[in-house]
Amino acid sequence: MTLGVGNSTRDKELQRLSDMQFDVQAIQESEFEHRISKACQLMELHNTDAIYLHAGTNLYYFTGMRWGQSERMVGAILTRSGKLHFIAPKFEEGTIQDFMVVKGEIHCWEEHESPYALFVEIVHSYLQSNKRIGLDEATPYFISNGINQLATDFDLMDAKPITAGCRMQKSVQEIAIMQTAMSITLEVQKSVGAILQIGMTSQEICSFADEAHRVCGATDGSYFCIALFGPDSAFPHGVRQPKALEKDDVVLIDTGCLLHSYISDITRTYVFGDASDEVIDIWNKEHDIQQIAFESCIVGKTCSSIDDAVRDALHIRNLGPNYTLPGTPHRTGHGIGLNIHEWPYIVKYEKTVLEEGMTFSIEPMICVPGKFGIRLEDHVFMGDSQGKWFTQPSGSIHNPFNY
Repeated sequence: MTLGVGNSTRDKELQRLSDMQFDVQAIQESEFEHRISKACQLMELHNTDAIYLHAGTNLYYFTGMRWGQSERMVGAILTRSGKLHFIAPKFEEGTIQDFMVVKGEIHCWEEHESPYALFVEIVHSYLQSNKRIGLDEATPYFISNGINQLATDFDLMDAKPITAGCRMQKSVQEIAIMQTAMSITLEVQKSVGAILQIGMTSQEICSFADEAHRVCGATDGSYFCIALFGPDSAFPHGVRQPKALEKDDVVLIDTGCLLHSYISDITRTYVFGDASDEVIDIWNKEHDIQQIAFESCIVGKTCSSIDDAVRDALHIRNLGPNYTLPGTPHRTGHGIGLNIHEWPYIVKYEKTVLEEGMTFSIEPMICVPGKFGIRLEDHVFMGDSQGKWFTQPSGSIHNPFNY
């Protein structure tokens, strides 16, 4: 039996776990103000007069306001001078004031009025330049189209150079929050492995992971959970009806949590019982390729260079080529932060240059169709010269949690 797997019970593990938040703090107002300052510098660089931040993670990142997307337009215009103009339905004005962290003027529209006309009015009133306006890349089409229909004298553009330009490089505090979230999820992963028993279902595993995350201090539980056994593990994001656990199955557990709005995401793959020679071979290749990707995380290199190194390593090991199976059917990794998938993306032809503070996954999963898949996923943050692990990768297929 794999070390640390199937040797405990649900109750014992929940008693073993404890709150791991320690003294990590949420982002403070001063950091939101610093982000706005950087956004203004980037607007100057990209000759942009203002950006629109829609409800969601971009609005939170720059203003501290937590507001989910809906069918109504709620957001903020941030001008190059650093002024914030919030846009919201009139009946939400009091709630907007209550949720506001970085102060700004609130502009309201009644239910029968056009929020897009209000947007245009604000821009005309407060911007005297050429009115180059960047729209949050996550803005729904119905809003961007509504603005576009009325903004005939605006030059509308993608705000991504400003939003991603700020968000891709994490601050010391962001990395501290993410480190705690990753450490929590790794501990949950250990407990998931420990409670496995023949006949357990994916739903049971995910239910336990949710409760374990809560015990460890992630009060909202699991942000997501994927639990796959045997042939199901060859499907990167799962199957419609996951099978129950059987002896000698490959086990793939991918889960994470949310801490102060930042996300963790770790995958561990091992065997419940005895591993076949083929599984051991592919697991070892996955382990080696993950390390090759990590060693390619060098400041000044491109994101593509990491994925290129992975494709070369796969080909040398008679896997692939490119996305052909058996091999890796998807990109090597994705950025992470307030969104589980954000910039930078570790994929071929991605010319974004690696810089200090960037955070992303390394998960060059190897799929063997009809048999199993092996995914080892850990995340790195870029130091001043190279990448550093948030969590230490699995040591071996027989000791996946490094006991």
